[in-house]
Amino acid sequence: MSQVLSPGTSAPDFTLHVTPDQCLSLSEFRGRPVILAFYPADWSPVCGDQMVLYNQVRPEFLNHGAEVLGVSVDGAWCHQAFAKARNLHFPLLADFEPKGGVSKSYGAYREGDGVSERALFVIDKNGVIFWSYRSPLAVNPGADGILNALERLPS
Repeated sequence: MSQVLSPGTSAPDFTLHVTPDQCLSLSEFRGRPVILAFYPADWSPVCGDQMVLYNQVRPEFLNHGAEVLGVSVDGAWCHQAFAKARNLHFPLLADFEPKGGVSKSYGAYREGDGVSERALFVIDKNGVIFWSYRSPLAVNPGADGILNALERLPS
C-alpha cells in the first residue's frame, strides 16, 4: 500500500488532459488553494457518489477560494461522458498517459490494480500540501476533512 505525500511537501506540478484537446496544469492555480481528489474510476458507484458530492459542495470550496480537481487514470473521453452524465462542473483530469504518472508522484497509485487510490490533497496558495488523506478504496471520504483543512488554511 502506497504512502501519500505528507503535509509540508511541495505539490508536484503536472499537466494533464482536461478534455481530449485541452490540458490543465496545477501551476495555473498558483495563488489559490486547490483540492486534488484522486479516485479509482469514473463509473464505479463510490466514485460517482464522491464526485457528485464534491460538485454539490463546490460552492463552499469556492467560498474558500479553492477549486476542486478530480484525477483518475481514465481517459479524457471517459471523463467527458462521466461529467456530462453526472452534471459535474469541475475539471476531471486524465492521468492516462503515462498511466498513473501523476498519481504515482503523489503516492496515490494502486499498483497491481492499475488505478488511482482514493486520496485527497488540499494544496495551499503557495503550492505546498496542507492536508492529505488516503481513504479505503470502497469508502467515500466525504467532504468534511477537506472543509476542515480549508478553514484552517492561513490566509
